[in-house]
Amino acid sequence: MAKKKESKSEKGGGGSIPEGDYEKGKKIFKQRCEQCHVVNSLQTKTGPTLNGVIGRKSGEVAGFDYSQANKSKGVVWDRNTLFEYLADPKKYIPGTKMVFAGLKKADERADLIKFIEVEAAKKPQ
Repeated sequence: MAKKKESKSEKGGGGSIPEGDYEKGKKIFKQRCEQCHVVNSLQTKTGPTLNGVIGRKSGEVAGFDYSQANKSKGVVWDRNTLFEYLADPKKYIPGTKMVFAGLKKADERADLIKFIEVEAAKKPQ
């Protein structure tokens, strides 16, 4: 009997995060994030750099003026925390300055995280 191939949505059920698609994530980043964030340098804009974000504690980019809520959250960013945060940033960190309403679709969040994971791990330009 042939094994059914899992869709991204099915893999996303039961608490696991879909793998994500780098190219789709790149498009989402350009459309929704790039206005406020960079990922390939240490520059800050309206939002902090996302370079090196994986494994970094919230509120810890030197020189960026975070809200007290963000500094106090104490979360370490990884796939799981970003996945939850990106669904509704204001719910995840009440009092955050981030005005982004979030990405409701799990596949879109996974795609964006995939792009950020790859790009944020590169040496800043």
